[in-house]
Order: sequence, then structure tokens, then C-alpha cells
Amino acid sequence: MNKEKNIFQKLKRSKNLPSLPQVLVKLIEACNSDKTTLKELSQITAKDPSLASKVLRLVNSPYMGLRDPVTSLEKAVLYLGADTIKNMAISASVLQVFSQTKSGAHFNLSQFWWHSLLCALISRRLAKLTDYKHPEEAFLSGLLHDIAKLIFWIHFPKEYGLLLSESGVNSEQLIAGEVRLGASHAEVGAWLTRRWNLDPLMADAVHYHHEPIEDIAHAFPLVKIVHVANVLSQGNSVQSAGGREIAQTVFGFSPSLVEGILSEAKEEILDVARSMDIPVEQPPDLSAEIQQESNEELLSQVKNISLLYGTLDNLLKADGQEAILTILERGLKILFDVPSLMFFLYDPGKEILMGRSPKGGYLETRINELVVPVRFESSLLIQSLKQNRILNSRATSDLSIADKQIAQLLRTDGMICIPLSVRHQYMGVIALGVRAGQTPRFPSQRKLMEMFAYHAAVSLYVDELKYRENQRIQAERMEAVSTMAGKVVHEVNNPLGIIKNYLKILGLKLPERHPSQEDITIINEEIDRVYQIVCQLTTFSQPDSGDSTEVDVNSVILSQMKLLRQSILQPLGISDHLSLGEGLAKVLCDPGRLKQVLSNLVKNAAEAMKNGGNIYIETRGRDDFKIKEADQQDDVSNSIEMIVRDDGPGIPEAIRHRLFEPFISSKGADHRGLGLTVVHNIVKELKGSIICESGGETGTVFKIMLPASTAGPGSG
Repeated sequence: MNKEKNIFQKLKRSKNLPSLPQVLVKLIEACNSDKTTLKELSQITAKDPSLASKVLRLVNSPYMGLRDPVTSLEKAVLYLGADTIKNMAISASVLQVFSQTKSGAHFNLSQFWWHSLLCALISRRLAKLTDYKHPEEAFLSGLLHDIAKLIFWIHFPKEYGLLLSESGVNSEQLIAGEVRLGASHAEVGAWLTRRWNLDPLMADAVHYHHEPIEDIAHAFPLVKIVHVANVLSQGNSVQSAGGREIAQTVFGFSPSLVEGILSEAKEEILDVARSMDIPVEQPPDLSAEIQQESNEELLSQVKNISLLYGTLDNLLKADGQEAILTILERGLKILFDVPSLMFFLYDPGKEILMGRSPKGGYLETRINELVVPVRFESSLLIQSLKQNRILNSRATSDLSIADKQIAQLLRTDGMICIPLSVRHQYMGVIALGVRAGQTPRFPSQRKLMEMFAYHAAVSLYVDELKYRENQRIQAERMEAVSTMAGKVVHEVNNPLGIIKNYLKILGLKLPERHPSQEDITIINEEIDRVYQIVCQLTTFSQPDSGDSTEVDVNSVILSQMKLLRQSILQPLGISDHLSLGEGLAKVLCDPGRLKQVLSNLVKNAAEAMKNGGNIYIETRGRDDFKIKEADQQDDVSNSIEMIVRDDGPGIPEAIRHRLFEPFISSKGADHRGLGLTVVHNIVKELKGSIICESGGETGTVFKIMLPASTAGPGSG
């Protein structure tokens, strides 16, 4: 809106803005008065010798077809009538005002006047055929409909020349460029026509001559006439053919009648041009060039559709949000040749758009920190989402600061926002970075963008449904485990109590310093841990962190491996190799839970190596690693890393990405797939992290990071 105001203010201040001669102003006033006589009109006309000469030349031209020459100005005025004199006077004045305008490499003035005069002649014929009462107004409206192109050429020769060069015969692209300058030539032409105090309906005809046909169909007659005449008077047969269809739609004219109107107008244009001293040149027929462009556009559309369906095929195979975003990013960059883009996904719980970037994308971390509240109505992203409409930042000068910052992160000076929604549910917005020269071609790609956006939204929607369903199933499984565990806890406790009693009796029978006393102590501890594990199964879906204390990780590993070595590893011919770091900080946790993590990982590795192998356990301090959980306020930089590695066959790729889900196992029906889920839950309770690396040649590696409770060394 500011640009539009600025261009009109600039034109008002301009010394080159055309104004009508004083004689013409008086002539218009006289023609608009019912009291003015023809004699008075001739007297006013005589005051301008140039205008008088043109009137006599017109009345005696072959176009008028008079048998005897007319030498009296009063007789000429009598014969031509007030409307013809007025319109001729205005036409002559306009030509005089712009007589010093020069053609340029991209603007041919003679071809411009050819189109304008042809439009005027066709407008007059259409007016007569449709019984419009003012055919001369139709003529003048047609002559002036593109007059603002001269204004643009005079005031913005460099910018407008570039627009004409880039747009060619594409009027939509030209108008889009004019709007970026401040207003379209139709808007400026209507403004100038009103400034000259011409009939308001003529200004409307100039204003709306590029409007869609569905809007023109309901307009007043003069707007329809000039609109149809403009299309029919284009300089190539392809667009003229489109004009014939429009003439049939608007006026019901047959193709043969429209062809006759066009033919007659072209026959008389040179005579009228000579009589009005208008330099004209017929534009070349660009039909072959346009046909070539149409063929190239068709091939481009076919190519784009093929690429789109290739992207859709990949989306069908994508598993998870990360994979979907990666495929969408690749598809958008190929289809629309954009240098950069961002995804903003909708969070219905918080009512926000959250920035998302595929892994490894430009400024991944920074983008993932962006949050735009839905209540932020001034944001182009939110407007696009709520209106469910593709929006271009270049179409508005009132961008929010957040929008400008996003464009800067995209490293472009503009962006296009594409909404993602399905079944009346918001899924998010895609922000495409747009270079300066790309904007004009995006309107033709709107349908492709909308199709792409719909399928992208469906993919994200289906993925969300799958995630929710998996969460529901997992919760039901957890509940089933808890219920089942509750039924057996009572029965398990009885034999455990009996075993502990017999161990106590056995310990009393043996001497106090007997070597087996240490074994009895270990067995008692493990029975207590079995009891704790069984009790924890009853609340499997909501693990309990137990009683936490400062624990030396190395001491837990040494004591637990002694038991695991004798009971599990040695019978299977598996060797263990320990490499425990010195002076490690302690970890705040329940020692039993840490033993449970180690036991599950070692047991899993052992079960995968039935024919023997090796297990490597390593610990070390890490000051360079930061753990950040969603509910943590601070980063933890002093951490303990525990690595458990085996040289077994590795984990199948099919289940690798679901490794920590319950009931997922590669070991057959005898295994319930709960061990790694337990490990994952315990590590998460301890605000740590766990990752798995597995391959056919390297076996399997689990890396666990735990935050240290203090910076001091453990007891080692």
C-alpha cells in the first residue's frame, strides 16, 4: 500500500506528467454541456490551428467516405458531431503531449500506437453492435487503455525496459512487475484519466481491462467492450484467437462476426492513423514463438509432474518425520529451484509453529529453535496457515520482524509460504527462500505447489497417526506387562524367601572365613535384585528411579562382571575385556539399576554369540560431551561414558531403528524383547543417553553417557 501511494505522489510532483491543453479543457466542458451549439464548438476548435487542421483532415479522409470535400470548419463540426470532435481533440492532445517520447530497445512507440488505435477502432465497432449509446467514448477508452505504459516508460525507463524484456508477451508477468514498482499500468491509467476529468466510466474501462473474464462478465458495457477489444487487438494470432472465444462468451458473437470486426478494423487503421498523425507500425506475429513457448511449458509441466510423482513415491516409502522432511526438501529444491527452505510444523498442544530442518541441513540447530505462536497474526507464516493460501512476501511491504529474520536465515531477500493442512487440521508451513528474479514465474507454478503441499501434509498426517497408534499400542503392552507381573510377584516372592533362608542356614554351618561365604553374599544380593526387578515390572510403564546414591561405575562393573563371567560368559566360551578409566567422577543413581543395565547388555551380547566371542567394556570421563534433555534447563558437560561392544553378528537393519521399543527382538519366540527397553528407560531416568552402532563386520556397540554427580574422582 505504501508503494502504491508513493508512485502516485511521485507522478503528481513530476514535471513530465502530461496535462491537457487549455483549449481542450474548454472544449470538453462545452461538449459536456447541452446548451453548447455546434457553432460555439467550431469557434473553440478554431482557436487551436493544429486541432482545426486535424478535424478537416479527418472529415475529408477516405475513412469518412464523403463525395465532396469540406472546407469549412463549422460544416466539419456539424458533420462529425460533438462526441467525435471531443474525442478527436482529446486524442490529438494526447498524441501531442507524448510526441517527444522516444522508442527504446524494448519499447516500440509505433507498435504501441498500432495496438492502441486498433483497440479503439474495435471498441467503437463493438459499441455499435451492442447498441452502446456512446461509441466515441468507447473509441477514446480503447485508445487510452494502455496510456500508462507511456507514463512508466517516461518515468522509469531502466526498470520498465527490464520488465518489458523479461515479460515479453506475458501480460501477467508484466503487471506483477509493475505492481512491484507501485501500481499496474491499468491502475495508473485510470488515475490519469480521472485526473483529466474524463467520464468516470471511461476510467473504469481503463482500470479493469486486465481483470479475469468471470469478473468482467458482470461489469457495465464499456468495461466489457474495452476488455474484449484489448484481447482482440493483441499482436499475434494466438491471443487474438483467445479474444474470439472471450467475445463469444461476453457478447454471444459468432466467430465469423468477430473475424469480420477484426478484419474491418485492420483495414481502416492506416487511414485513421494518417488523418490523426499517429505513427503506427504493425507488430510482428509472434504466434510461432508463443507456440514454441507453449510447447516448452508443456514439456516442463510433464517433467514437473514426473518429478512430483517420483517424490510422492518416495514419501510412501518414508518411515518417520525425519525421512519425510528430507524427501520433501529434496523434492522442493528440484521442482522449484529454490536455494533454501525451512519447515515449520504445527504443535496443536502449544498452538505454535516449530522450526524444523532435516538432519545436516543449513543452520539445523538454529532453525530447530525457532518458534512462531499461532496468535502472532502479523506473521506471514501464520496468515498463510490460517488462510490456507500460498503467500509471497514480495506482495506485501508490511512484513513482521520475524518474517524478515526468517528470510535472512534463508539467505534470500524474499520467501513464499506454503501452508500444509489436511482434513481441516493444521500440519505446518513450508517457507521457500526466493531470489529476486524468481518471483514472476511462481504464479504459473501455484497449482503444482498446492498439489505438492497437499501430499506433503497427508504424509505428515499419516506419520502422526502412526506415531499415535504406536504410542497407544506400546502403552497397552506396558500395561499388559504390569498386569501380568502383578499376578506372578506373589508367587515368585515365596521361593525367593525360601532360598534366602537356606542360604542363611548354609552360611551359619560354614566357618566365618570360609571362601564360600563371599559367594553366599553375592547370591543374596542377586536374590534381592531379582525381587526388586519383579516389583518394578508391576510399574513397567512408569519406571521408578529407586534410592539414589553416589556410585562408582567401575566398582559396579567389576562386581557385576564377576557374577556374569561365571554364570553366563564362561559356559558359552565368551571372553570379557575390561578397560576402565581411572579417577572417574561418581554417578548419582541406584546401584541396582546400573547393574541391571550392564546385565541386560552383556546378556544380549552373549545370546547373540552362541559359538563364543568377545565382549569389551570400557569407561572413560568426557568433558567435551553435552547431554540436553527436553525438560532440563542446563547442559551437563562432565559425564561418564560406558561402552559395551561385542564381535557378534550385529543387529538386523529391519529392527535397528525400533531397537528400544518393547517386544522387539531378533532372537526368536523365546525372547520377549524387553531387555533393551528396560535399559533405555533406566538410562533416560538417569538423564543420560544411549546410542547403538551395529554392522555385520563390527558387531554391536552400545554407548551410554551418564551425567556425573560431582567433578571429583571416584574411589576406583
